[in-house]
Amino acid sequence: MHLGHVGFSSPLLLAPMSAICSAPFRLLMEDLGAGGTVSELVSCHGINYGNEKTKRMLTIDEREENIGLQLFGEDPKAMSEAAKVAEDYGPKFIDINMGCPVRKVVTKGGGSALMKDTSKLGAYFGSIKAAINIPLTIKIRTGWDQDSRNALEIIRIAREEGVEFVAVHGRTRTQQYRGQADWDFLEFLASESPLPIIGNGDLHSPEKAKARLKTTRCQGLMLGRGPLRNPFIFLDSYLNEGEVSPFTPADYIEITQRLFDYTRSYTDRERTILVQLRKHVVWFAAGFAGAAHFRNEIFKSQGIDETLEITENYFKSLMESGRNNKQIDPEQSFMAGGHG
Repeated sequence: MHLGHVGFSSPLLLAPMSAICSAPFRLLMEDLGAGGTVSELVSCHGINYGNEKTKRMLTIDEREENIGLQLFGEDPKAMSEAAKVAEDYGPKFIDINMGCPVRKVVTKGGGSALMKDTSKLGAYFGSIKAAINIPLTIKIRTGWDQDSRNALEIIRIAREEGVEFVAVHGRTRTQQYRGQADWDFLEFLASESPLPIIGNGDLHSPEKAKARLKTTRCQGLMLGRGPLRNPFIFLDSYLNEGEVSPFTPADYIEITQRLFDYTRSYTDRERTILVQLRKHVVWFAAGFAGAAHFRNEIFKSQGIDETLEITENYFKSLMESGRNNKQIDPEQSFMAGGHG
């Protein structure tokens, strides 16, 4: 799939998620079928101040193939300077976050707040575009609220300033992550937009992703929360009708080890590795028998080795007892508090 000058290995992409989409998880998702990924949102001010933790978020693993770095900030000059720095890390494209609804981002004028005053966007986009030599993209919402769904206006401005494609989350800022993504509006945008559109919102299961792929006018789809509980969702979305997912608890042991290896090569901080492992293996277990007890055991574990041992024993016990069936209700509220 090509969107403008950016190529991806499939139309199913991993959506950017705060505190989740660091290099290890992105790399794992590429291994498991994601056609491309976008980093967690990174502050332009943190980059320009030379903050080491912020700059660490720009790290790209040499094995990543289709990666964009997402920046946020309200000031075009600061964003332009940060984009130059981010470009040196080797992404395929720079993405502007215009969709984050979180208060601490919005009150400073970043994220979704950028959608409120479109009169400033031409200069904003143009300044950033002129600062870099790689494609510029944006991720937006349908609008600030139901009465100001101005996504199409923003897309038209973006096209005039050389933006390559637009990812759209099918909710307004005031909705946060509540209610349902408005796919009728996303399909309308895809039919009217002068730029390629990537649709995003509520594709929490392979069945939903597969059904949307068959009918959508969007050129690509972004999956966010779905891959956290089903890391095989990208591969499962291409199964033939009636085909059952081939992935079993044994495969979860393998990808846990792989995620650990990727995280260990990304950082040598034991605490960071432990925190990342814990949250991901708990999400991996969702929908399997005994997941609640497993979660309790994981958060009582004393270190990385014990966490890996508990995880392996849990998934082995599922295999040995024949409890291979994973059942997730895609309508169940999950991470509705926001993730960028």
